[in-house]
Amino acid sequence: MIVVMKVGSPEGEIARISEELRKSGLTPEPIFGKHKVVIGLVGDTADLDPLQMQELSPWIEQVLRVEQPFKRASIEYRHGEASEVSVSTPNGVVHFGLQHPLVVVAGPCSVENEEMIIETARRVKAAGARFLRGGAYKPRTSPYAFQGHGESALELLAAARQETGLGIITEVMDAAELDIIAEVADVIQIGARNMQNFSLLKKVGAQEKPVLLKRGMSATVEDWLMAAEYVLAAGNPNVILCERGIRTFDRQYTRNTLDLAVVPVLRRLTHLPIMIDPSHGTGWAAYVPDTAKAAIAIGADSLMIEVHPNPAKALSDGPQSLTPDRFDSLMQELSVVGKAMGRWPQAVAAVV
Repeated sequence: MIVVMKVGSPEGEIARISEELRKSGLTPEPIFGKHKVVIGLVGDTADLDPLQMQELSPWIEQVLRVEQPFKRASIEYRHGEASEVSVSTPNGVVHFGLQHPLVVVAGPCSVENEEMIIETARRVKAAGARFLRGGAYKPRTSPYAFQGHGESALELLAAARQETGLGIITEVMDAAELDIIAEVADVIQIGARNMQNFSLLKKVGAQEKPVLLKRGMSATVEDWLMAAEYVLAAGNPNVILCERGIRTFDRQYTRNTLDLAVVPVLRRLTHLPIMIDPSHGTGWAAYVPDTAKAAIAIGADSLMIEVHPNPAKALSDGPQSLTPDRFDSLMQELSVVGKAMGRWPQAVAAVV
């Protein structure tokens, strides 16, 4: 349930109404939008009468029920207004969201050595990326595949951050590693295989770093949004949704099926920012440029693209990784689509 306040409502009145609702056993969460303030209500609201609640104050415009099972993640919870996730990086604050320029995240699947990660970070920054992605801990289907270098890889990511000023996005697989990852990462990633690891979702929701939540390989949209709800319900409002392809019956030609249609679907359902990962979504570097451009055209807020200085020798996901040179040219192609959609940052346009 949400309480929509009228434009210009005094802060004191918002606080008073929130206190009244708190005394009734509810948890009010004021949300300050660009034009209005909405008070989200968490708790047992089944027996509450919206018309009676509206009598609490003449400053209340209306009281509405949120019908979706994902309450905090729903677009109704913010009265139809998209939210943003702001991330502090050494190069300044970067905003993910519908009202902001497109954010490009790039880097290797996994951190292999210092020379490789520093070189990649320099190249993707020069091309216009704002974040470096790189796995220190890697969930792999085979127990014999490269699992990442762990804590030593985090040190290399920290070195790349200091060298380039890029923000860092890396994955957490186990709650035991969360604290050391949070010391380095600017955004903490929950991978597809852990999307419904509810205890882990609660833990990342209880810390302050923004969370990138990848869609599970077999997850429905509702499954995905309910997973986001776990993070939001634990207290962390900064969640970015990442579509990275779902598993369908045809795996001969692409690794996964990239569900670009999910972008307009999510716009109708949630206020959360949306990222597209065409590298995992297709599994082949040749398909990444076209799907990346399509992702911008359909309205994504961000892209995550795998880049490796020598994909043929990559320890993981080499076939889907672009070379730095191909990434440079892709950023020029993306700028054309991005400018047409009004989502391309001027600073990046100047670089490319």
